[in-house]
Amino acid sequence: MSNQDYISRSPAKKKKKPQKKGKKAQPVATVKTKIVGVLVILLLCGFAYGLWALKNSPETKTPIQNAPEKVTESKKSPDKKANSLPKPPKEKWTYVKDLENKQVEVGEYEVEQGGPYKMQCGSFKTQKQAEVLKANIAFAGLEAIIQPSTGKNGTWYKVALGPYPRKRMAEKDKNKLKRNNINHCQIWLWK
Repeated sequence: MSNQDYISRSPAKKKKKPQKKGKKAQPVATVKTKIVGVLVILLLCGFAYGLWALKNSPETKTPIQNAPEKVTESKKSPDKKANSLPKPPKEKWTYVKDLENKQVEVGEYEVEQGGPYKMQCGSFKTQKQAEVLKANIAFAGLEAIIQPSTGKNGTWYKVALGPYPRKRMAEKDKNKLKRNNINHCQIWLWK
């Protein structure tokens, strides 16, 4: 038996029902669509009638006028009383007078400075890796330094930024580096 190629073969054509000449197929309207259509027409007619009724109503033609106040003889007074303000009410609370007489004690204290801070962003065995990180930090708009450190395990190259007089400034630069996808920076006291 031979294999058949189903992909390149054209799809089978559907048989159509023969139609009478001169007549087109009309969509059949259901009872539900007829009821919805009638309701929409009735609502539009009701809305239009309401707008027409508001337009032609005599109540909406005249503006609303407030009845004039009756002027009594007690309200008639010289110009002094008309322009003066009434007396302020008697104060129920005593905190207003207490605040006027309150003495504020000012404490004398000294703010301790933590010292200069540095931010270390990496420590590498080769200087080339440290130079790559320093270049990435430079692309972020900050200037880094490479400090060689010799210990038991050989020479390590530390990439650091600083010194910063306040820790808040170091945190600001740390967030700037995080936005540029340079993570794992630590803030230390400068030693």
